[in-house]
Amino acid sequence: MRIGLFAVGRLKAGPEKDLAARYLERLAKAGPAIGLEFSRVVEVAESRAANAATRKREEAGMLEKALPEGAVLILLDERGKALDSEAFATMIGQYRDNGKRDLMVAVGGADGLDPALYDRADATLCLGKMTWPHQLVRILIAEQLYRAVTILSGHPYHRI
Repeated sequence: MRIGLFAVGRLKAGPEKDLAARYLERLAKAGPAIGLEFSRVVEVAESRAANAATRKREEAGMLEKALPEGAVLILLDERGKALDSEAFATMIGQYRDNGKRDLMVAVGGADGLDPALYDRADATLCLGKMTWPHQLVRILIAEQLYRAVTILSGHPYHRI
């Protein structure tokens, strides 16, 4: 299963970008052995529309264009369900085992995600009840994707 990351906003050169890239590189190296391939990061510029509803709608349109047909869509949202790392890994493993070819994790813009995306999404998750800057969200989800691969493969990276 190919795993992609969609993000509204671009990471500028610096430590945040480097750390996110490090975890995505680890994912790309470790994933294929268990049927998980890191495919890409799709970064789009934030909409410049005059109001939040229009911005969210425009950003959702960019996500829909980037989303492979039939892909699993996981939204990251502060109102989503909180999972521990093992449950997240299990969820990804189940999508893979059920024959899904693509999975996309989406990080919305500063205004959040368009309401229509919630109907389309297969899961809506949160990374905790606190609000995180998008740069840190990118690092956190990249690390959790890598951690999921290590959990599914029995690698000792994830210890309790």
